[in-house]
Amino acid sequence: MFSPEPIEWPDKIEILMDELEGESLSRELSREERALFDVYETVPVLESRDCLHEFWQLNIDHQRVISSFDMIGASIIVDALNASRWCQTRKQDREDYSETESEYLATIEEELPAGMDELVDLALEFIAEEMG
Repeated sequence: MFSPEPIEWPDKIEILMDELEGESLSRELSREERALFDVYETVPVLESRDCLHEFWQLNIDHQRVISSFDMIGASIIVDALNASRWCQTRKQDREDYSETESEYLATIEEELPAGMDELVDLALEFIAEEMG
């Protein structure tokens, strides 16, 4: 199971996320804004004890979230999400996985720290380039 150091978002991103959350009540977010918001909201799930398993158990638009990570350039995370897609068909607790399934998922999750380490820089670059 994956247990990274929690991402500490810079104030610039925290403030922007608060603004977007408020604005989302009165208008539809642009695709770029939605992508950044998806990434920001999904990080705590990827930092959780059940990590990828938990992501696939959420009642969300998984493909949109994966596309959001792709949009900001987080290819390592996109690859891990796509490789773990089979977890979506599993409804039981992660502890009920077979030993082979658990080992395979743990192998996929070993790639996540590198992707999470670059996420803040990718998000800041995306904001500068796409959201001006």
